[in-house]
Amino acid sequence: MLTDSDLQAIWLTIRLAGITTMILLLIGTPIAWRLARSRSWWKGPLGAVVALPLVLPPSVLGFYLLLAMGPFGPVGQLTTALGIGTLPFTFWGLVVASSFYSLPFMVQPLQNAFESIGDRPLEVAATLRASPVDTFFSVVLPLAKPGFITAGVLTFAHTVGEFGVVLMIGGNIPGVTRVASVQIYDHVEAMEYADAHRLAAVMLIFSFTVLLAMYLRRPKPARGD
Repeated sequence: MLTDSDLQAIWLTIRLAGITTMILLLIGTPIAWRLARSRSWWKGPLGAVVALPLVLPPSVLGFYLLLAMGPFGPVGQLTTALGIGTLPFTFWGLVVASSFYSLPFMVQPLQNAFESIGDRPLEVAATLRASPVDTFFSVVLPLAKPGFITAGVLTFAHTVGEFGVVLMIGGNIPGVTRVASVQIYDHVEAMEYADAHRLAAVMLIFSFTVLLAMYLRRPKPARGD
């Protein structure tokens, strides 16, 4: 059986992944749209910045976020001036770090979905005098629905599996920043291998189920006669 601390860590992980996914849906959608539609010179640098967490070691990203959100960093000074305090070693600090770390898992599937739509549906909507906003919500969003599902699932699953970034930013505070991956690490460090195995098995089954559901939802390619 899972311990109370395991269940607490699982709930905290689900809450973190859910909030991060919702935030990145709001932030990542306009970024992906601009990347898909723009032909400007800045498309390459912006795409590289978005994809940076894919190749950057989590400890490096966590270190610079820790400096930025610390008491002497620009973000930390701003949040302190607003009366919020500093974000490291808090749940919302984890949300900020997770949003940066999972950004490419939201943006890249959405960008691919937007690019696959092409120009024709947008041109037809323009001839019908649809505004850009109306075109986006009535034409682009329905056509890009599979991309949104993929992006949401990948972002949620990736956030669930985070370790390095959340440990750098949040530390290991029970009920506040101790997510499931850190809880497994604690079990192993304490040589509680049975507890670690049970929690790791839950995470393994969850990850496999999420990926299986995503692959089963993919439309099958049409076969020629």
